[in-house]
Amino acid sequence: MSIILSLLLLQAPHALPGETAVDPYVADNRHAGAAPFEGDGMALAFGGQDGIRRIVDRFVTINFADPVIGEIFANHDQVRLKRTLFEQFCFILNAGCNYTGRDMASAHKDLGVQKADMNRLVETLQRAMGEEGVSFQAQNRFLSKLAPMRRDVIEK
Repeated sequence: MSIILSLLLLQAPHALPGETAVDPYVADNRHAGAAPFEGDGMALAFGGQDGIRRIVDRFVTINFADPVIGEIFANHDQVRLKRTLFEQFCFILNAGCNYTGRDMASAHKDLGVQKADMNRLVETLQRAMGEEGVSFQAQNRFLSKLAPMRRDVIEK
């Protein structure tokens, strides 16, 4: 990603071409919900940015079509969701990206996500990672970084 595009994303992350406009907010890598892994081992285990993008694309496609949780995604901007999930995963995996999405609590507010929905999301993410050939060990390390976000995503 070019330096100019990176700076533009950090200044105006609200919506890129092809995305539905959203209310302004301040972009901050801390909003990704987890600190990045150290070194490039996890990024390499996921196939770098190209592999991460394929995983995210597949993950989103599976979720939109899923008979159990697809309803949660029905009114979401799929283009924006793919971009921000890619940025989040890429940032956490230390593959050289910044995260420009909202914090986890704001991003999931009023979605009605329940514990069973989160469990299903984990299953669909494991499926997408498995289809990309990510090792079970690398999947578990990544999921352990994502797991604490449950408290900001699940509605009580």
